[in-house]
This record gives sequence, structure tokens and C-alpha cells, in this order.
Amino acid sequence: MEIKRNCSRPSRKGPAEYFTGAVRIDPLFEAAAPGRASGASVTFEPGARTAWHTHTLGQTLIVTSGCGWAQRWGGPKEEIRPGDVICIPPGEKHWHGATPTTSVTHIAIQEALDGKVVDWMEQVTDEQYRTT
Repeated sequence: MEIKRNCSRPSRKGPAEYFTGAVRIDPLFEAAAPGRASGASVTFEPGARTAWHTHTLGQTLIVTSGCGWAQRWGGPKEEIRPGDVICIPPGEKHWHGATPTTSVTHIAIQEALDGKVVDWMEQVTDEQYRTT
């Protein structure tokens, strides 16, 4: 058993090539082989969001605070709130983030396949973000 103490893993900013706006990523856990799951708590300030992306083996988001949005390619934008669990299947193009007026925090859990977790794509445009 290993206990990873709170504040023992440094926070980092979400890189501008993959995020729009202010995003903080707090690592929670990384899998030790043969495991492949990792998790992080991700906070999006109002207006912040991911770029469009897919996950090799899918992703699970657990909303812990605030109010945000998630959208799959070609689908409607969905409101997400604390307690919601979003299951994104492997290869599904999507984005997620805060609303224009509220922050949102979620725990993101994903698995790696041959060391790869995510394929980043184009930024979500302001028009896509505002469209309901």
C-alpha cells in the first residue's frame, strides 16, 4: 500500500495548446505497471475549456464542484454538475469545461495504451463554445 499525501504532488497550469483560459491540473495518481489508469483533479475557471480531443481507452469524469459543459462531436452541449459522472467511450471526439460565468472541477480518470492517453485536436472555437 502507498499513501500519496495531499499537497505532495505539484499543481500545473493546463497548457495553452490544449486548453483555452485558466485551467489548473492537480495530479491524483499514476498507475504502476501492469496498471494503466491515471487520475487528476482539473479546475476550469469561467470560460475555460479543453480543445477537442479523444482518449485511446476512454475517459471518466466525476464532477466535484461548480457547473460546466461537456459535448461530443455532432451532439448537443450538456450541462454538468456536482455528482454527475460522464463516461466517454474510446475514440469519441469531445470537449469539456466551465460555463462563461461559473468554474467547474472534475476528477478525470483515463487509461493508457502503450503509454498513450489522449489525442489532442483543434481548439473549440468561441462560436462552438457559445452555441447551445
